[in-house]
Amino acid sequence: MAKKLENLKWKPMWVSHLGCIKGCLDYLNLDISEAWLFGATGHAFIINVHEVVCASGPTAWRTEMLFELAKNIGYTVDGIFAFKSEKDFAEKQKKAWERIKQAIDEGIPCYGWELDIPEFYVINGYDDAGYYFSGPLCDDGKGPKQWKQVGDTEIGVLEMYSIEQGQPADDVKAVKQAFEFALEYSKSPEKWIYPKYGAGLDGYDNWIKALEQGKADSLGMAYNSAVWSECRSYAVGFLKEAKSRMDERLSHLFDEASKHYEVVAQNLKAIVDVFPFRDRKPEHIKDEVRVGAGIEHLKVARSAEAKGLTLLEKIIKEL
Repeated sequence: MAKKLENLKWKPMWVSHLGCIKGCLDYLNLDISEAWLFGATGHAFIINVHEVVCASGPTAWRTEMLFELAKNIGYTVDGIFAFKSEKDFAEKQKKAWERIKQAIDEGIPCYGWELDIPEFYVINGYDDAGYYFSGPLCDDGKGPKQWKQVGDTEIGVLEMYSIEQGQPADDVKAVKQAFEFALEYSKSPEKWIYPKYGAGLDGYDNWIKALEQGKADSLGMAYNSAVWSECRSYAVGFLKEAKSRMDERLSHLFDEASKHYEVVAQNLKAIVDVFPFRDRKPEHIKDEVRVGAGIEHLKVARSAEAKGLTLLEKIIKEL
């Protein structure tokens, strides 16, 4: 038996998690902009950087709040999360397999973690052997992936989700709760991040220190730069879209916040130019000129980020 949801593909993004969700939302014909998706889930405003700028930073954090805030945007997420080390892992693999098949049978788009490389993938079909999917390095599709292999990796994490339409909250609630999460994640991140990672301004400090001490990982440097640059670019877009949806008396606060996050986005984009992902070379991370430029851009971005977070606090108080 086989089933395929035609025209269900991921939306190519550095944040593959949201790229998959956007692909599912487009399949459901939900008119949600990329900036609103990034911003209203809070993702546009977070940062998670390992002590050596490991490539795991963008995905190695507890993402549950994205699912809670999704309800404000107008969609719901349901699924299964499990670690390979759990005694009932095989049972959860099978449960995920059955639930994904049922969802696809009902025309409900799905996505999951590490069906190929350690990124997220839209699941757009299945046959008797496993899943068919779309995502990083396979935009047009790949499969089948044996269902018993999903999660049975060195990372050892099983994440399989389905996306359905919900009832969006009012815009004020969506913006306020997104900013509240962004501030909590940045200032009190203990329940969201793992040891040796830094969030918010501490994330910048990890990043800067790793470069200064020559400890930054080459792949991680390029990948973190690409991901967090994308996030801050959408932060600017979200602030502008939110301004258009809010009371005009708050416009000046949104404008000021946008200016600070534009500085962050510009400087992180400059780091992308210095440490490109697709044209990455091992010697880049040892190039004193590149490293020096990276440090300076990060310091400017960190300063602007601090000012931006202060503006988010001010906006929350006015909402």
